[in-house]
Amino acid sequence: MIKWIFLVLTLISQVKIEAQISDFKNINFKNADKIAFAYKGNDLSNLPGLAHNLTHNLSSDVEKFRAIYFWVSTNIAGDYDGFRKNSAKRTKHQNDSLEQHKWNKSFSNQVFKKLAKEKKTICTGYAYLIKNLANLANINCEIIDGFGRNESTETSKLKFPNHSWNAVQLNNKWYLCDATWSSGVCNLNTHTFEFNYNNGYFLADPELFAKDHFPNDNSWLLLNEKPQFSEFLKAPLVYYNAYKYAVFPIEPSMMRLEVEKNKEAIFILKDLKEIDVISIFLQINYGTSSKFIKPTVERLKNDTIKIKYTFTSLGCYDVHINLGIQPICTYIVKVKKQT
Repeated sequence: MIKWIFLVLTLISQVKIEAQISDFKNINFKNADKIAFAYKGNDLSNLPGLAHNLTHNLSSDVEKFRAIYFWVSTNIAGDYDGFRKNSAKRTKHQNDSLEQHKWNKSFSNQVFKKLAKEKKTICTGYAYLIKNLANLANINCEIIDGFGRNESTETSKLKFPNHSWNAVQLNNKWYLCDATWSSGVCNLNTHTFEFNYNNGYFLADPELFAKDHFPNDNSWLLLNEKPQFSEFLKAPLVYYNAYKYAVFPIEPSMMRLEVEKNKEAIFILKDLKEIDVISIFLQINYGTSSKFIKPTVERLKNDTIKIKYTFTSLGCYDVHINLGIQPICTYIVKVKKQT
């Protein structure tokens, strides 16, 4: 089984995923990426000069923004210690608005000093740098503050905005992007940052973006049908790989669900790039046990995939929908007695 899964992973890793790239299907970003690579390691002492160097040889705004975004995502490291320190302080002062304001002002100064000196920052620094470089290139770009969800987020404690990202205007249309989560991941064992660029957060599909981003101003969801914040908190958890492969859950809309024993549980995914359904597995965890299951999978119309699995034992299960061994999303399934 494991050998089979690794074979599937090899196949799907060759698929190039670029979220919402259909709007720019005639644009080749190789030149923009090449320019960003040419200035790898450049410091931040002269932002106007950096913006000029990254963009002056590119003709379109989307290419210019791509060079800026790619440079930031591949040169600025995440500051995990800073993130933890900020989270702890904000939790400590959550009932004292004066102390909260004082801390935010003090920490903001620390963030920008560390960004300039060490090229290391938290989400605020990434969003600030993207906006300023884009504005210097005469591209309209905004910082969006709100809530972010990932596997390390305790949703029960998600009472205050904890994340920032960007919206950029290209060809009179707004797009969403998150350079913080594009750039890589923090190794929770070593507390070190590991660069691992994920292009899925560049001009991301708004429906996918709304699975783990909720702005303070919900107009920045860029969706006609906007979810409520309560729905956002209860939604299935999506992972880094959902962006990498542009596939994400749409049904059930809640992470926790109940099914009856010996009856099918049904999951619906939206698939923007037509992955090979042979790559889909379920990883089902119960207590300390874990097993990989090949479910019944059916491709439907409208870029959707139906996954069916019958639970034959009572209990509460963590159900990860995977491409090979790479998790896309997680549900918590309670299997109850038949009525």
